[in-house]
Amino acid sequence: MRLFAGTIFDRLPHCERCDQPETECQCPPEPKQPQVVPPGRQTARLSLEKRKKGKFVTVIRGLSAANNDFPTLLSKLKTHCGAGGTLDGDTLEIQGNQLDGLKKKLVELGYQVK
Repeated sequence: MRLFAGTIFDRLPHCERCDQPETECQCPPEPKQPQVVPPGRQTARLSLEKRKKGKFVTVIRGLSAANNDFPTLLSKLKTHCGAGGTLDGDTLEIQGNQLDGLKKKLVELGYQVK
């Protein structure tokens, strides 16, 4: 009698989708993850908007939401500016008039800025 006889460790490796042994599995390969577009091929458009009660918000548009990691980018920009911000669909919003600081940081990260 073997040490792991009759346990889950006694089984050969199986495919997670069809539950066949890996040597007999006929499942097609899983699709690749979408490629992230490099920052040098994207143009960020900065603008300043005035909101209710006279508050200013710096808005970043023009970046592809499907091929970017917006939460990571937003956290880097918020940390750089020392301000709050939010992700609203395809736009990043940073509180206050942060045009100069954001432009420098985006160029430093490799984005083209208009």
